Amino acid sequence: MIDSRLLALALAPFLTGCVVGTVARTAVDVVTLPVKVVSAGVDAATTSQAEADQKRGREVRKAEEERGRQLRLAEDRCRKGRPLPTDNCGAVQR
Repeated sequence: MIDSRLLALALAPFLTGCVVGTVARTAVDVVTLPVKVVSAGVDAATTSQAEADQKRGREVRKAEEERGRQLRLAEDRCRKGRPLPTDNCGAVQR
């Protein structure tokens, strides 16, 4: 049988490599963690140009939908002969 001390001595270089690799990896993680946290905070706090464009596009579409809805209601009121004082029936009737 192989002596356990000899086996431990033979495996020692492999075991220390794992430990050193793990320690090094952990050290890198500890060092980079604050950078990752700050980066995530800045990313969450700022708006990219693409996000701003998408938001503006949604706002414009919503405003256009509301304007169209109000125009249809004004047309309906004018057609029924019950316009509001602010309705311009000459302009809204087709």
